[in-house]
Amino acid sequence: MVSKGSTPSFSDLLDVIIVGAGPCGLAVAARLKEETPSALFTDDEHQRYHWINKHSGRMALVQARHGKQKKVKAEKWHGYTPRQSFSSTHSESIAGSPPSLSSSASTASEETETGAVEDGSPSILVLDSTGDKWMERWNRAFKTLEIQQLRSPMFFHVDPSDRDGMLAYTQEVGRDCDLWEISGCVGKELSKHKKKKKMRSKAVAIGEVEIDERDRKDYFSPSTGLFEDYCSSIIARYGLNTPGMIQQREVINVQYDYHDERSPSEKIFTVTTNDGAVFYSRTVVLAIGPGRTKVFPFKLTDEEANGACHSTEIRSFPSPNVKRKIQQRQQTNLMVVGGGLSSAQIVDMAIRKGVSKVWFLLRSNFKAFWSADTDEERLEMIKTARNGGSITPRYQKILKQHAARHRVSIHSRTVILSREYCPMSQTWCLTTDPPIPDLPRIDYIYFATGMQADVNELPLLQQMNREYPIETKQGLPCITDDLMWKANLPLFVTGRLAALRLGPGAPNLEGARLGAERIAWGMEEVLGRGESEDTPAERSKECFCGLGNRYAGLADVDW
Repeated sequence: MVSKGSTPSFSDLLDVIIVGAGPCGLAVAARLKEETPSALFTDDEHQRYHWINKHSGRMALVQARHGKQKKVKAEKWHGYTPRQSFSSTHSESIAGSPPSLSSSASTASEETETGAVEDGSPSILVLDSTGDKWMERWNRAFKTLEIQQLRSPMFFHVDPSDRDGMLAYTQEVGRDCDLWEISGCVGKELSKHKKKKKMRSKAVAIGEVEIDERDRKDYFSPSTGLFEDYCSSIIARYGLNTPGMIQQREVINVQYDYHDERSPSEKIFTVTTNDGAVFYSRTVVLAIGPGRTKVFPFKLTDEEANGACHSTEIRSFPSPNVKRKIQQRQQTNLMVVGGGLSSAQIVDMAIRKGVSKVWFLLRSNFKAFWSADTDEERLEMIKTARNGGSITPRYQKILKQHAARHRVSIHSRTVILSREYCPMSQTWCLTTDPPIPDLPRIDYIYFATGMQADVNELPLLQQMNREYPIETKQGLPCITDDLMWKANLPLFVTGRLAALRLGPGAPNLEGARLGAERIAWGMEEVLGRGESEDTPAERSKECFCGLGNRYAGLADVDW
């Protein structure tokens, strides 16, 4: 652990280095700061545990003297000031009741500049090639594509303390207008059925399907602005915005070996960045996003690259030549190749920016994720997302409206067969399979065809691949169930690269929190924090919380 109160230097031996400041990296950092995650503790247990933590210095849980056990004593509770976010179960807390998890002062212990907190949580350094703030690449991409809504339901987020935390935050700050209904869900239809039948039970049953009315919140998704603000509240709650915790540096190499000066008795990680900086850590977490290799249906020449780009390369929209034509009130034609939500958003943005017509090519059928009839069908759509992706019902409706106005021409199961780019006119002459009748010259092509994650091609893992090779499947590493590179080798992997262990939701918000939970468990063993301090006070606190072996406390009684 880095000494408290000191400024970190390159020679410090850190506990954790997280590579990537996106949702997966933030989920891991927040989980490492959370003592009672929702995956393990109920709301009541949260409340009880943090009330005890808050009063542990002024409270005698168990006092034994001369063979007699005295009553529990505690100072009178005088209420508290709610924090920015709180457990939805106690969203209407009353003065005089114990605080919920997120209102506990102990949750956000004061940090030092090293990223280590006074409560003994691990020291954390985050390295990101995009910027020195959490979610910078994520937020920039959403702003560039003018995406207003997340496709994920309300319980997909990076908060480890409460599954319904984003809903509680939304209600607290009064931003219900930032919720978008996910149409076509069984819960909504069952709710209508309930009203018709005037059923009074909390759950609605039709056939073999039962829906709890409390889950209706799951049929809404947040606006991008609401999600960004909620993430900011999580960052503030756990003290993850301290200066120096996130540094804008690109990691070029990760080495795991003995180090004579830093740790001669155990192997540690040496992390090198592109500017020559070197950091040392006991563990490393790779949260590097969807991958580095852009997927194209064909390789672009240098000349052709002037008339096309990948969706991740968009910095201004539309391209200069198209913008000039729009300003001159000339006919403009764009082509978008893809099939997922990003491609639909690019199509819509092009029409709103004044493009005359967009030709939308999909490799598979035009489909909306939430219109699937069963979870099994949705799961299969996630697995095959690389073969065309899926579009939310809202954007499906928007595209059909554009198509009805002859502003968008949608072509499923269609690919580009041949191409010819003219640098003078900056236009494309394209043929497709099957042919599109009367296809005009195209001014610009956007490829929303995704990214490929291949652990064998990542430059920062070349030395790890040589010295500690592991099996891979189509570029995905066969890591352990704890998301470690190998047993006893604490290089943790989350996000898309962990898909063989986390499933098809690994690169999404769903997988970010699941991956963080697994990593936290594995890291406790590596860093030696799997067990709490074995002191009478700690055992008494655990006993009061209902944790551990409550009979162990009898060993301290003077009989």
